Amino acid sequence: MNLEISGLWLPLATFELELEARLTARMTGLFGASGAGKTSLLEAIAGLRRPAEGRIVLDGEALTDVAADIFRAPEQRGIGYVPQDGALFTHLSVHENLCYSQRASGPGSRPGLGYDHVVEILNIGPLAARRIGSLSGGEKQRVAFGRALLAAPRLLLLDEPLANLDAGLKDQILPYLKKIRDEFQIPMLMVSHDADEMVALCDEVLVLDCGRCVRRGPPAELFTTSPRPHHVLAKGN
Repeated sequence: MNLEISGLWLPLATFELELEARLTARMTGLFGASGAGKTSLLEAIAGLRRPAEGRIVLDGEALTDVAADIFRAPEQRGIGYVPQDGALFTHLSVHENLCYSQRASGPGSRPGLGYDHVVEILNIGPLAARRIGSLSGGEKQRVAFGRALLAAPRLLLLDEPLANLDAGLKDQILPYLKKIRDEFQIPMLMVSHDADEMVALCDEVLVLDCGRCVRRGPPAELFTTSPRPHHVLAKGN
């Protein structure tokens, strides 16, 4: 992946999101407190927010270029987006949710992203006939991952995929995120305010504060572990 964000300026309610970055890692984390601008950045990349200035270029293709009046619609970007609530269709079954994603993406499915393979990796085959409302939080999240993957994206955006799960469910879902990362070779950008998740999954982390990148680097260098189960930014970073 080569994601170039240049001169991005997006006014928000209480601050302005400003970013200049070139992202090439297999999995990049966006870390920071709630309200730091992480989700707004994902939405700008996905085409759900239109910045006032700047360019967003994915693998040489301009998705947003304000100066050139380019703004591709979300469905034209080839990007999979899993919001915090999963955004599943509650009136459809699991199978219908997954098939909807394939229909929406068109006929050009990428190798390795066929229905049977994705369902097997995420272990959601037994859920196929069930309605979304009958699923647990962890099951819903796995279905949301599957639906995003079956759209055959060239980039996958995950907005706090573990935030709404208790500790036990997080432990169950984390291995599936690792499987997605390693099995499908799709670059991912993941939002979180949990340093444990950044360390476990990401190759590189951007730390955002009030719309600006204040630190950047490998998570093992950015975070140190205390005796208690939380992390702090390492001194000197």
